[in-house]
Amino acid sequence: MIITLKDGDVTIALRPDLAPKHVAQIKKLVREGAYDNVAFHRVIDGFMAQTGDVKFGNMKKGFSPEAVGTGGSDLPDLPAEFSQSEHYRRGTLGMARSQDPNSANSQFFIMFAPAPNLDGQYTIVGNVVSGMELVDHIKKGDEADNGTVSNPDRMIKVRIAADK
Repeated sequence: MIITLKDGDVTIALRPDLAPKHVAQIKKLVREGAYDNVAFHRVIDGFMAQTGDVKFGNMKKGFSPEAVGTGGSDLPDLPAEFSQSEHYRRGTLGMARSQDPNSANSQFFIMFAPAPNLDGQYTIVGNVVSGMELVDHIKKGDEADNGTVSNPDRMIKVRIAADK
C-alpha cells in the first residue's frame, strides 16, 4: 500500500498472513478511493499517527472536526485478529478500535515508537518499509486534548502497488 503525503510516498507492506480480514477490508477501501484526502485526526508525538475515518475525515467532502475519529466505513466491523508473534514497534500499522475488540473498521494508526502495551490488544496489519521519515513530519496534535489535530495533514492519495 502506498500513501502519498504532502512530502512524498510512504510504502507499507501489508500483512495478510497476520490479519487476512483486516487487510482485505483495507484493500477494498483503498480501491474505492475511500482513504483519499482523509485526515490524520489524532497524532501523538512519540506514540502514533491515526487516520482512516472515511465517514468524517475526508477533508475534501464531509470533514467534521467534531466527529472525526468516531466514524468508520459502510463495511461491517471486523473480528479481532490479534497477533502474539508480532509487536508494536516504530513503523507498525495497527487497526484502531473502540473498547470492543471486534470493532475495527477503517481507522488505522502508524507507530512513531514501540508500544508493548498494545501487543495482543490491537490488530497489526502492516509495517512501513519506506518513507517513515515522512510519517515523522505529520502535524502533531494537542497532547492535552488526546492528540487532536487542528487543521490536520491528510493522506492525499492511497493506492495498492500491485494495481499499477
